[in-house]
Amino acid sequence: MIKISDRITVDKNQCGGRPCIRSMRIRVTDVLGLLANGLSVEEVLKELPDLEFEDIPACLRFASQRFDHPVVAP
Repeated sequence: MIKISDRITVDKNQCGGRPCIRSMRIRVTDVLGLLANGLSVEEVLKELPDLEFEDIPACLRFASQRFDHPVVAP
């Protein structure tokens, strides 16, 4: 298992090696998908009761860091 941050882990034997929350089978993309579909933080926490409030900003930070790269424009 690789610990990417204090709340995001990757285990090649869990969820196809996709980033998960605290070694649970809740993928970062699951949380981001719920938020992208308009659920509030409170609704996400109700939908995924094993999550803690601090997991939500951890997912957002993870996504932000993954896509933080320069774009070369012509």
